[in-house]
Parts: sequence; C-alpha cells; structure tokens
Amino acid sequence: MKTYMAKPGEVEQRWWLVDASGQRVGRLASRIAMILMGKHRPTYTPHVDTGDHVVVVNAEKVEFSGRKWQQKLYRWYTGYQGLKTETAEHRRDRRPELILQEAVRRMLPKTRLGGDMLDKLKIYAGGEHPHQAQQPEPMDVQA
Repeated sequence: MKTYMAKPGEVEQRWWLVDASGQRVGRLASRIAMILMGKHRPTYTPHVDTGDHVVVVNAEKVEFSGRKWQQKLYRWYTGYQGLKTETAEHRRDRRPELILQEAVRRMLPKTRLGGDMLDKLKIYAGGEHPHQAQQPEPMDVQA
C-alpha cells in the first residue's frame, strides 16, 4: 500500500458560495481556511494546493462577540514612523471585507503556497458577486 500524494494540476478545484451574515468572524475564518488549504478532502497534500475557491458575500454582516467592535484594534506600518491604528468598528464602516480577509490570511501558511491559497478567496461586502459563470455551490458553514 502506498501513500497517495497529489500532484499540482491533478486536483479539480470547486467553487463554493458562503453567506457570512450573522456569523462569528473567527469560526467562519477557520472553516474558510480549511477549505482553501484543502483539508476537507481525503487527498490533502501539504505541499500542493488542493483547496477550492471560496466566494463570500455579506461580509459587512459578520459579528464579533463581546465588545470587540470597539476594543479590537488593527495596526499596520505605512513606511513612516509609527503605526496606523483603527478599531474594528471603523474598519467595518470603511472596508468590511478586510476584517474577514485578515482573519483568514493569518490562518493560512506563511509561504508562497499560502499566498496562492489566499488568491482563491473572493470577499464581497454586499449580497452580489461577479462569479455566476463559475457556478459556485452554496456551502453551509453553520455547523
């Protein structure tokens, strides 16, 4: 008996549609990260991108528990001295898709392969998306 190892281009990638309205950010991000990595398949291979494409709609309706909308801070370096900082509430008003994208990015591998996995994630603030031609299948991630 030999262990199966997937080869690049051998795995058929599917498209999934996820509705993020009313879901917690961390739990949703962990499920999306598993799909992007391909860990939901029995043919998962760590050094090959075996994951699927994920389209997320209604990203503006995600939830945090507690007072995280006011207390959670996002920081980034601009190239100048000091850091830029904003609360989760301000980021939700400005670009709500970044909240979920950052959460998923931090759960993926920190390699080139992780960057390729993140490219397969499409997040939209509203309920519309331009990927009808790919015929994404709805996925229930409430479990």
